[in-house]
Formats: sequence, structure tokens, C-alpha cells
Amino acid sequence: MRDRIELVATVLLALATVLTAWSAFESTKWSGTQATHFARASALRTDSAKEASTANAQEVVDVDVFVSWASAVAQERQRDPNASIGADGIYQPDPAELSGFLFERFRDEFQPAIKAWLAMHPLEDPEAAPTPFSLPEYHLAARQRSEKLAAGANVEAALARRDNQRGDNYVLTTVLFASVLFFAGVSTKLGSTRNRMLTVGLAVLVLIAGMSILFTFPVQI
Repeated sequence: MRDRIELVATVLLALATVLTAWSAFESTKWSGTQATHFARASALRTDSAKEASTANAQEVVDVDVFVSWASAVAQERQRDPNASIGADGIYQPDPAELSGFLFERFRDEFQPAIKAWLAMHPLEDPEAAPTPFSLPEYHLAARQRSEKLAAGANVEAALARRDNQRGDNYVLTTVLFASVLFFAGVSTKLGSTRNRMLTVGLAVLVLIAGMSILFTFPVQI
């Protein structure tokens, strides 16, 4: 009986050693993928911040030129209420006027918004949008790229947190298999056969529990 118990303990030690090493290996691999995803998230957030900065600068330019243009239009209308007004009642830029000069220098991305806003007759209709910046036609490609990059960073961060949890799960199984090593090793030092059987039985239960958990985990090679 004593020899059989020692044989079982030896098998347990061998299995637990292999499974402990495997769990430690997988924990390290998942830690590596976690670091990779965090690095990608950081890079994407940096790029997102750059695009956001570009969008903010473009928006400032649009606002400044628009304010200057609106001021020029107001001055021209004080001089002539029909200045730069076409037959359809919509503003028509006059290159000879300051407003026309500024109008031609609106950025390409701003042109659809200012044209849609003018089509609402804002100079006569009080219900028109207060500025072209509130219209859906006004959108910045840099802002969209920034939001897309930020969304990608969030995805990478979520993957990093997932991989971190997976690495922690493998650390848990490492602890369980280390417990098997402890119980199996202690069993060979006990003098009582009954105590040896109890200790080996406990090691077997912990090993089965650990393997049942381990087999549910994803594998990273």
C-alpha cells in the first residue's frame, strides 16, 4: 500500500509540475499580448490626439474667417442693403468686395456648410440656423479620423484588459498546481498510511479541479 501511495504521489508530482509550467508559460504569453494591445492603444490615442489638434486648428480658422466675412457683409449692407444679393435672394460673393474676397477663401470643407446656411436666408429669416457650424454639412475629416482612432484605441484597451484577465486566470491555476505539488510532496514524508492517503486524495482533488478550470481557458502559443 505504501508503495502504491508513493507511486500515485510521484505521478501527481509529475503532472502538477508539467501543468504548473504550462500555466506559467500561458500566463507569460497572455501578459505579452496584453502589453502589445496596450501599446497599440497608446499609439492610436496619440494619433487621435494629433488629428483632434488638427481639427481644432481648422475649426478656429473656419470661425475666424467666418466672423471676418460676416463683419464685412454687415458693413457692406449698411452701405447698400442689396450688396452681394443675387436674384434669388441668396448671397452672391462679389470679388470686388471684402466679403467676396473672404468668401472665396473659405476652406473646402467649410464650403458645403456655408452654402447650405446661406440657402436658409439667414439674413432675413430669424428661424434659420444661427451659424453654419450647427449644420450637418459642417464636418471635419480630421475630427472623424480622430474619433475613429479613439474608437480603435478603446477596442485595443478592451482586448488588453481581456488578456490581462486571462493571464491572471492562468496564475490562479499555477497556484492550484503548486498546491498539488505541496500535498503530493508532503504525503511522502508522513509516517501514517491513513494520513498519506488523505493527503494524496486531497492532492488528486485539487489537481482535478485545476485541470477542469485549465481546460476552459483559451490557449496562446
